[in-house]
Amino acid sequence: MSETLLEVQDIRTEFSVSGGGLFQPKRRLRAVNDVSFTLRRGETLGIVGESGCGKSTLGRSLLRLIEPSAGRVLWQGEDIAGLSPEKMRLKRRDMQMIFQDPIASLDPRMTIGDIIAEPLTVFERSLSKAERRARVLDVMDTVGLSGDMLNRYPHEFSGGQAQRIGIARAIITRPKLVVCDEPVSALDVSIQAQIINLLQELKRKFGLTMIFISHDLSIMRLISDRIMVLYLGRVVELSEKSMLFADPKHPYTRALLSAAPVPDPKTARARQRIMLRGDPPSPLDPPSGCAFRTRCPLAQERCAQRVQELETVAEGQEIACEVVAGSL
Repeated sequence: MSETLLEVQDIRTEFSVSGGGLFQPKRRLRAVNDVSFTLRRGETLGIVGESGCGKSTLGRSLLRLIEPSAGRVLWQGEDIAGLSPEKMRLKRRDMQMIFQDPIASLDPRMTIGDIIAEPLTVFERSLSKAERRARVLDVMDTVGLSGDMLNRYPHEFSGGQAQRIGIARAIITRPKLVVCDEPVSALDVSIQAQIINLLQELKRKFGLTMIFISHDLSIMRLISDRIMVLYLGRVVELSEKSMLFADPKHPYTRALLSAAPVPDPKTARARQRIMLRGDPPSPLDPPSGCAFRTRCPLAQERCAQRVQELETVAEGQEIACEVVAGSL
């Protein structure tokens, strides 16, 4: 059994939003709702769900780029949720993030060399200018960038090149954990494959542990070891990748898989698409009990009575659905 690197216990992230009128009180939007999981060293955990389900907020909350409202985040056994800003800044040497928009995540006023070197100026101040430059050139070569790009600016690069710059910046301190927040969703399909292959190669080379956030299950099949499915801020299924694709249990997971594109036209035509009724409810006014019940084809009266907790239905597979769990 691999070492547990990260343990998340009932993390919750809320935002205060306007009530909609001049004299209406502010309301609380619960973007991440009591999420718990563990992450083993060297593992890639995929987080998937519809837009607005809380995936990116969860990723940022783990690194305290957004402050969680409640819960615990244990990094190698130490609770980092209550660390001071200075102590948390030191922890970020081992915890880095790759963002969705590669161009927007790079400072347009800085050269590529300075952008990639910035973590070294924070965490390895003893390095000389020559040593820092050598480290930058080495990591640029590792991610497939030419050294003659060192003094160019972000606007001179394509989206795929810009994402390689972001990856170089994230791994230059050799972090233990990298959170990838939809790092390929803004890229062309052919470039997506290149970036996925690069991340897999970096994982093998440096022993990285990753959290990979995406709405695309076909990408999750390529890169993840386990997959966590979110719906309206809650985990509805947490499963080993092979089990989730072979035998998804939760009705929401089944619907997501039925909508995922497949390369074989015959398979695509023969597959039965699961159409969910209605739209996702607002996180400002979630339904009682199971949040998915208003769209679920298996919903029963009892689903409205209480929140469904994760329950183990097979080794390596947990779901939050009493109806399905009770029938197994």
